[in-house]
Amino acid sequence: MLVLGIESSCDETGVALYDTERGLLAHRLHTQMAMHAEYGGVVPELASRDHIRRLVPLTQSCLQEAGAGYADIDAVAFTQGPGLGGALLAGSGYANALAFALGKPVVPVHHLEGHLLSPLLADDKPAFPFVALLVSGGHTQFMAVRGIGDYTLLGESVDDAAGEAFDKTAKLLGLPYPGGAKLSQLAKLGSPDAFEFPRPMLHSPDLQMSFSGLKTAVLTAVQKVRAENGGEIPEQTRNDICRAFQDAVVDVLAAKSQKALLDTGFRTLVVAGGVGANWKLRETLSALTVQPPHAKGRAKPPAEAVNVYFPPMEYCTDNGAMIAFAGAMRLQNAQAAGGFDVKPRWPLAEIVKS
Repeated sequence: MLVLGIESSCDETGVALYDTERGLLAHRLHTQMAMHAEYGGVVPELASRDHIRRLVPLTQSCLQEAGAGYADIDAVAFTQGPGLGGALLAGSGYANALAFALGKPVVPVHHLEGHLLSPLLADDKPAFPFVALLVSGGHTQFMAVRGIGDYTLLGESVDDAAGEAFDKTAKLLGLPYPGGAKLSQLAKLGSPDAFEFPRPMLHSPDLQMSFSGLKTAVLTAVQKVRAENGGEIPEQTRNDICRAFQDAVVDVLAAKSQKALLDTGFRTLVVAGGVGANWKLRETLSALTVQPPHAKGRAKPPAEAVNVYFPPMEYCTDNGAMIAFAGAMRLQNAQAAGGFDVKPRWPLAEIVKS
């Protein structure tokens, strides 16, 4: 079964072809980063118009690479939400029109489910069940994943997502949009002891997280540095702030990952979403172990190893491959349902178990 996947939730246009027998055959991604950079953020109207321009040529390019034609497509999957309303409509309109013209089913996909399943596109795939850490610009959540469509929300950020905090902190430091990736690069040059920022909710008894207070702590530090340096931020000081901020975020995510694994009893962690490309997060989580609880007065058992999986770097950001794959899995599990409408604020709770 050949599934065409369409991703248009924000500022990247993704198209891919996934075959349930042969795997991913082709994928194309166009980023609007340069277009939005001069505005310091995504302009929804511009994003929508650009998606419309890109969808047809990207689809044709995928078909050419796969050696297939439109008639070979068995279903069309598209991102129904969450995301920017106009951008989602561009993808939905194209997907539904194409599916109607071909007489094929259309499969709406939740954007976060695409990210959740993206590590399954790798050659080295995780086995169910596992704990998934969805960490992106819009979401930071822990999920217990027992199978396709079998997801339980364990905890999430109560305010800013981790990726959002990265981008906002980068903006405070005067880094160009989008600044999260640049901040991570500069953190490599920073001293680990120059600044110390809080780790919000690090020891809370649940799996909730918060990053807005950390962002405020960075703002306070930046204001002090500017006041002491005539409004400027010295280059090394900027690098040090980047390092301290990144270390704080990663420490929280690592601690909460350990708790999620202990709470579920799982020993496999899957990391998905744009922040999954962060070098420090990958380095820290790859070395993660968990310490099983033990009774007072008894010998402490040895720490247990964790199997950690990340999606390939090209699938960390928004992409059509994850939508095509999620759509194919939903079709195979008889979970598909057509629809033209989009859901810009689609709650994840609607696709998870309570």
